[in-house]
Amino acid sequence: MAIYDLEEQEKIDGLKSWWEANGTLVIIFVATLIATTAGYRIWKHYTAQQTEQAAELYASLLQVDADGDPKKTGDAAHLLMEGYPASGYAARAALISARASFEAGDRQTAKGRLQWILDNVKEEELKDLARLRLAGILLDEERYDDALRLLDTGHGPSFDGLYADLKGDILVSAGKPAEAVAAYRAALGRLEQDGVYHGIVQMKLDALAEGG
Repeated sequence: MAIYDLEEQEKIDGLKSWWEANGTLVIIFVATLIATTAGYRIWKHYTAQQTEQAAELYASLLQVDADGDPKKTGDAAHLLMEGYPASGYAARAALISARASFEAGDRQTAKGRLQWILDNVKEEELKDLARLRLAGILLDEERYDDALRLLDTGHGPSFDGLYADLKGDILVSAGKPAEAVAAYRAALGRLEQDGVYHGIVQMKLDALAEGG
């Protein structure tokens, strides 16, 4: 029995020595683990709450936009862009606000919203769309070189036809019909042949040929 007592005492002494050498590190590790777990749960809850709030605000934006009030649409978009810039709702709100502002004749705000997307959004498809719409506004303002530079920026292949078509429109307005023809032909090669848009581009190309 004394042997077992001695063995137990040796084990206890060993544990005490180990704790004296490593106890502080264990405490720090456990405390860090607890803090990390709690922090993750808090962050997860915060993120979910932010997403929910952004979704509610976006739903409100859709409602006021349906009512045809560009100012309220712009105000709701601004709140999303300022308060929840990383959410997908902010980018889509900016697109909606840009369209509403443009239709209301406020090109400056429309351009600002589209530029915000280019500067802040990571979704490439949304940036491609914003760039296309911004180039269209620049065309209306007869800023042909700026519009062309914007369209020369890299974009996804799904936008090739649309970019080439708008480039053709810009070149026509800039008095460069030969270059416009090349752009329209490029657009035709990228658009579905049985689609309505393909037919529209073909009409533009035919009109240039008749005019030439």
